[in-house]
Amino acid sequence: MAVPGIRQVADARQRLMADPDSQAAWTTLDCGFAAVADVFDECYSAAKGLIASHEIPDFLAAARSIGKLGRGAEPLLAFLEHWPDVVRITGLAQSVTLPSVMAAIQHLQKSPNGPAVTPLLQTLGAVATRLRTADALQHYLMLLLDHAQRTSGSIHGHHITEPSPSLADFLAQAPRLLGVVSLAGLRRWVDDGIRLHQAHPEKQRAYFALASPESRAILQREREGTLFADSERRLAQTLTALWQDDCPLVPYSTAFADKPLQPYLAADGMRLPDALLPRAGIAGLARYRVMLAHMAGHRRWSQPLIADNWSPQQRLAVETLEDARVDFLLLRRFPGLAPSLLALHPVPADNACDPVNESCLRHRLTCLSRACLDPAHGYADLLLKEYVARFHAVLADGPSSTRAMADLALSYVTRSRRQSDQLANVYFTDTEIDYRDDNRHLWQFIEAGDEEDSFAPPPKQADAEPAGLPPHHYPEWDAATQAYRPDWTAVYEALHPAGCAADIDRLLEKHAVLARRLKRLLDLLKPQERVRQRYQEDGSELDLDVAVRALVDLKSGRLPEARINVSHRTNGRDISVLLLIDLSQSLNGTLPGSNQRILDTAREAVALLGWSIDQLGDACAIAGFHSNTRHEVRYHHIKGFSEAWDDTVKARLAAVEAGWSTRMGAALRHAGRMLASRRSEKRILLVLTDGEPADIDVSDPQYLIDDGKKAVEELSTAGISPFCLSLDPTADRYVGHIFGKRWRVLDRIERLPEQLPMIYLNLTRRSMR
Repeated sequence: MAVPGIRQVADARQRLMADPDSQAAWTTLDCGFAAVADVFDECYSAAKGLIASHEIPDFLAAARSIGKLGRGAEPLLAFLEHWPDVVRITGLAQSVTLPSVMAAIQHLQKSPNGPAVTPLLQTLGAVATRLRTADALQHYLMLLLDHAQRTSGSIHGHHITEPSPSLADFLAQAPRLLGVVSLAGLRRWVDDGIRLHQAHPEKQRAYFALASPESRAILQREREGTLFADSERRLAQTLTALWQDDCPLVPYSTAFADKPLQPYLAADGMRLPDALLPRAGIAGLARYRVMLAHMAGHRRWSQPLIADNWSPQQRLAVETLEDARVDFLLLRRFPGLAPSLLALHPVPADNACDPVNESCLRHRLTCLSRACLDPAHGYADLLLKEYVARFHAVLADGPSSTRAMADLALSYVTRSRRQSDQLANVYFTDTEIDYRDDNRHLWQFIEAGDEEDSFAPPPKQADAEPAGLPPHHYPEWDAATQAYRPDWTAVYEALHPAGCAADIDRLLEKHAVLARRLKRLLDLLKPQERVRQRYQEDGSELDLDVAVRALVDLKSGRLPEARINVSHRTNGRDISVLLLIDLSQSLNGTLPGSNQRILDTAREAVALLGWSIDQLGDACAIAGFHSNTRHEVRYHHIKGFSEAWDDTVKARLAAVEAGWSTRMGAALRHAGRMLASRRSEKRILLVLTDGEPADIDVSDPQYLIDDGKKAVEELSTAGISPFCLSLDPTADRYVGHIFGKRWRVLDRIERLPEQLPMIYLNLTRRSMR
């Protein structure tokens, strides 16, 4: 139920006073928003864990500026929650990314598009997850500022006076858009929308909100190729499985490049393009794998050389022969790679280059590279054939070395040199081998030079992570748009503070008669003796009857039975259950005709259930939740799966209090994340609630009900069985919509201590059938 205030969470400002560092940061922030104070401690701890200590003042200064924009607590909360993740995802120091973000915010704030600052910060974390790099994020910011500039209006034709009608819609859809197109495709889609509807605000809004068929059709047209974001997991698994290499994979944007960029090895990992189209009949994923294999081969077999005394032509020749060596070793180790690799390697036509008017060095080197890899190359040049034979001879007895390739390359350049090699008119046709990296890792420079500008410095390491848990972000389903709002809710988890364990013991004594009745039922459900499994190849003991028959068969000349052992299994239960308790303010209400709170009755029921599950030996966890807007969903651990039902757990349960609201979808997703890690045969999420999903920042009562339904569907897809026991007598109108057929409404709340354990026993009985 959406009621402000909470009893069991101490005042946020008192918590801040306990930590001098947090208190100093809070003073610097100079913020008067109570919603920010409630979560600042956790957000600041997360920031200190991911942002270098010398950059924390810049982080706080940026937060202070956002808090002073005059747009309420929402943009500041979004920045505090998501910015540490942006720093982690982009993998670079905050100083690389923060200035461009703040510049974009200031630009919007000074224009009529100031309200767009909030959706920009709300979606920044999800956008960074798709883009992954600081460069791509900067390009995205440039794109949205260009969108704002081109779609904003002016009454007098000189200064912008009318805000963009579609900027907020574009920002809201940006994470979804970047999930289906590359940054280059997004730019083209934006250009088309502005070109078609610049003079029609309503059509423009429909276009950028993906509400018009035309918008979706154009977006579908831009969905060409394979996105790195969709392939990253498979590529990382390939790298680990085939190369035992855990080098990070980092995409770079192709949206704003003046010319095609090659992959490259950098200090922060293997850099790959953010999208790839099929080429030469090879799909985008296969192209990614060839690129990955080539760079992994360089990491395995290549050694850097000193570059200062080499001419550009010599370095080009060394790189070509070294690339050919790596590819040759790849084909030797993985012959199945040959069709893709050879299809992507160009085949320059013999004598296609004019040696009088053009520099043909690139052409000759590409022909040599092709001939080294393809026995059926068909080139007639005798010098090329000689060096192909020398190349194979060098690699005949092993992987050879980069130095050997350098010697071979220098010799080839010397003997094939032509006067025209110095011409500025260079022949490029069929000489670009785009699956190969740019070989920056092959060269070391002793003297400072322009070449070193292309080498990225190693990323700075953040300070050690301090105590404190950062928020977990979860999406939320918007039934109106039939799409998720990415990273929309922030869930903060913590151990519940402890009270007096003796209070729970007294509650169990109060229900001693019920406990004895439960005990008889539990004894029937407890795991029985071990069950023998005969005819096993491996086991704990010999099956004498089968062994004797096997010996008789052996002496009779027949094939004996090899499965002569016996093993045992326990005829038991393999169940994990998580009891999720709604701790919203409405639990502080009293039972009809009594002075006892509903919360006290729920505590008695949970105590009996915890005792019952402990008697059965099932794996059990207990947690409570409540919310204070989407920015603060509190998830309290009362009992963990690995904890015994002891005084520590009882003390936490005794201290449980109620307050705030019921944002159920976020809590269900977080609880499902806990259960998903369990390897039990049956995983049950038992929800105890007394009201419908609601929160103070949501005006449409159906919105959170639909999100709860979507969260339950996600749990079922993950193999988790949810069940809801509702104490709300009016729950029939919504609980079935959320939980399907897996729910029950308890009309007499005073019977909860009796009914909750029985419901669990019935659930687990069905699970054992």
